[in-house]
Amino acid sequence: MAKAKARPAVKRRSLKSRKAGRKTAGHKKAVRKTVTKNPATQMELRHVPWNTVDLEDLNPLLQRQFVVGHDIMVARVLMKKGCVIPLHSHHNEQFTYILEGALKFWVDGKEIVVNAGEVLTIPPHMPHKAEAMVDTVDLDVFNPPRADWIDQTDQYLRGGK
Repeated sequence: MAKAKARPAVKRRSLKSRKAGRKTAGHKKAVRKTVTKNPATQMELRHVPWNTVDLEDLNPLLQRQFVVGHDIMVARVLMKKGCVIPLHSHHNEQFTYILEGALKFWVDGKEIVVNAGEVLTIPPHMPHKAEAMVDTVDLDVFNPPRADWIDQTDQYLRGGK
């Protein structure tokens, strides 16, 4: 008759440990998340009315506000007619949703007019330029968040037309 293989002893959690929701030695330990004050690295539930976010004046025709999450950023961008966003590219994926007005984009050798209610998706590293055809409000979504916007090193947007 073949011998049955011996099973290793299973460690049982004590009643006290089970009540506390902790595991004893021999089990994987729970990973504790560190909470930081930097919203760009902290995942948390937030409710943010736009009227509580500082409106940044970048030049006479361009203002913006943004909210930064862990892996995503949403920006509300206000442009007066004739505002030009110079040709640039970035490693961030970008979605632009026009809330009011219209923007003309130059992307990948094409001219594309994006009107209120429409979305333009721009892949990472794709050079693009835009001009406000009328006073325009758009929402730009970036993944990952734009570090140059957060640390205000986006000189291509500051000053000038």
